[in-house]
Formats: sequence, C-alpha cells, structure tokens
Amino acid sequence: MITKELINEINELSRKQRSVGLTPEEKERQAELRQAYLIGFRENMKNVLDRIEIVDKVDQ
Repeated sequence: MITKELINEINELSRKQRSVGLTPEEKERQAELRQAYLIGFRENMKNVLDRIEIVDKVDQ
C-alpha cells in the first residue's frame, strides 16, 4: 500500500542522492521502497481497471 510515509522516505532519499549521494545501504533501501511503490501502484491501477464498466455500446 502506498502511504504518505513511503512517499516521503522515497523523496528524502532522492533529494539526498542528488545532493551528497547515498551509502550502499541507502541505495538498497531506496530500491526496496521504489519496488514497494511500484507494486502498490500496479495493484491500484488493476483495481481501477477492473471496475471499468462499459455503459453504452455503439452499434456498428
């Protein structure tokens, strides 16, 4: 699940990476967080797409 804390930590590591760089442990944590974000995003998108319902078909 994507939480505000998850996004904040991702953003914090990203800012640090651009300014002073990351330690190997921080790079690993960043990769874990990004993977968790992607999993949550994909699950959310799948749920949205699963709920789409065609209301009116156009006869062709």
